[in-house]
Amino acid sequence: MNLLYFAWVRQRVGIAAEEVTPPAEVTHVTALIEWLRTRGAGYVAAFADLEALRVAVNQEHAGFDAPVRPGDEVAFFPPVTGG
Repeated sequence: MNLLYFAWVRQRVGIAAEEVTPPAEVTHVTALIEWLRTRGAGYVAAFADLEALRVAVNQEHAGFDAPVRPGDEVAFFPPVTGG
């Protein structure tokens, strides 16, 4: 699974992208986030407030209940504002 982090999410995690192999029980975005939080303080900080976070799975906006599978691209980013 390819993970992408943008803006302050990237700053807190400390990297822009990574390839991971989560456990088999990680089948949706929320479970992925829970697993990521076990990987260190930067992940805990990045995923502390899910209200301030958006996700895309395979370049499609998705909810936290969206399914994820090996080989998927999952991107985490703050809400986008325009002006």
